[in-house]
Amino acid sequence: MKRLLSLVFAAGASLIAAEPGTVAYNKLVKEIRHELVMLPYYNVFDNLSFKVEGRKVTLLGQVARPTLKADAGRVVKSIEGVEIVDNQIEVLPLSPNDDRIRIAVYRAIYGQSSLQRYGLQAVPPIHIIVKNGNVTLEGVVANAGDKNLANISANGVSGVFGVTNNLVVEGASK
Repeated sequence: MKRLLSLVFAAGASLIAAEPGTVAYNKLVKEIRHELVMLPYYNVFDNLSFKVEGRKVTLLGQVARPTLKADAGRVVKSIEGVEIVDNQIEVLPLSPNDDRIRIAVYRAIYGQSSLQRYGLQAVPPIHIIVKNGNVTLEGVVANAGDKNLANISANGVSGVFGVTNNLVVEGASK
């Protein structure tokens, strides 16, 4: 009887939608983030984010490979507590010029001696999104100087039409 009761309780608990600020919500967010970061082809040229609303997860961002969009939707859908996945990830257009710019911007940013420490992480925190020659920098840096240096480095790459710097300084209020 005790075992049956615990199974019923466990089943009932999974039916309750995770509300922001609750332990269940924080656990769900942490698990989604972990699953997305662990995707095998997720790298510095992709930007993944998400919103959680009850049992619905909306995936956002940009990816250079169409398979990564599908993989992200699949792994999030398999997480316990997620019933609906709205996959709004944008697949960036295939372009040899954008590929050249990606590599050049990567070298320009992570080649800076004061920014090299960011490149040592498994998934570097400065993400480089290139679409039709326009660069967007996404992620988190330690200070405003690193944010500005990344912006200047990206702007100095030949063929870049413009740079949008969405880097967030760690610990700064939004």
